[in-house]
Order: sequence, then C-alpha cells, then structure tokens
Amino acid sequence: MPADLPALVALEAGFDSDRISPRAMRRLLQRPTAQIRVIDHSGGLAGASILLTRRGSRVARLYSLVVAPSARGQGLGDALVDDAIQLARLGDCDRLSLEVAASNTAACRLYARHGFIEAKRLPGYYADGGDGLRWVLALDQGGAH
Repeated sequence: MPADLPALVALEAGFDSDRISPRAMRRLLQRPTAQIRVIDHSGGLAGASILLTRRGSRVARLYSLVVAPSARGQGLGDALVDDAIQLARLGDCDRLSLEVAASNTAACRLYARHGFIEAKRLPGYYADGGDGLRWVLALDQGGAH
C-alpha cells in the first residue's frame, strides 16, 4: 500500500485543517496496528479510512475517514464506517471511538446513523481553534445497519 501514499495524502488535502502529513501517513502505512482501507473508484482513490488499535485495549479508534468531494453522496462514507465497525469487532474490540470537527454536520449525521453517540465536546481541539466532538459506538450492542 505504500504506492497509495500520494493518493492518500491528496485525499487528506480535502480537510480544512489537521491533515495527516505525508511523513505521518508513511508511518501509519508501516504500523502493524493501523488498518488502512481504501475505495478505488473510476481509476482513482475515492475514499479511505484509518482504524487504529492498541495491544491490550478493547477500544479501536477511527483515526481518519475521508471521501473525495467528487465521490460524495454515493454511500462511500457509509461503506467505510461499516467496514471500520467490522474490523473493530474482528479485532475483539468492544468500543469504537472517533473525533470529528463539531462544525462537520455531514460527518456527525453519518456517525449518528451508524449508532455512534456523541460522548464529549472537545473545546479548541483542532489546530484552527475549532471544537471537536468525540463519538463512541458500543460494539457489543450492534451498531452497523
């Protein structure tokens, strides 16, 4: 998957701030506890997710989920969330957490649709000073539709 590095970095450019740098993305691609999934659509990368786990922890973290602007509205975000939920379950995790910009209402709706609960507001969480929201899904109660 190192060949996907430029495309993954280009997808991250869709975020207003707090993008994963090429260096950090390269480290994630080499990290055994990072599961990076991509959706190839029309010959290019249309979406990606990064799921992180830690040895000894039952909590997985959806570290990043991004869909290219040209591919939005096609259900790719739903597919990536469903996939992350299944990967976390397969990893014997009982919770899946993530952080998202409070201003990203589309993402908040996506996570709510999948059963995530807003657990905490994170004032000034992002580099641009924007607030974040932590969302959590209890995997032992289902969650995927």
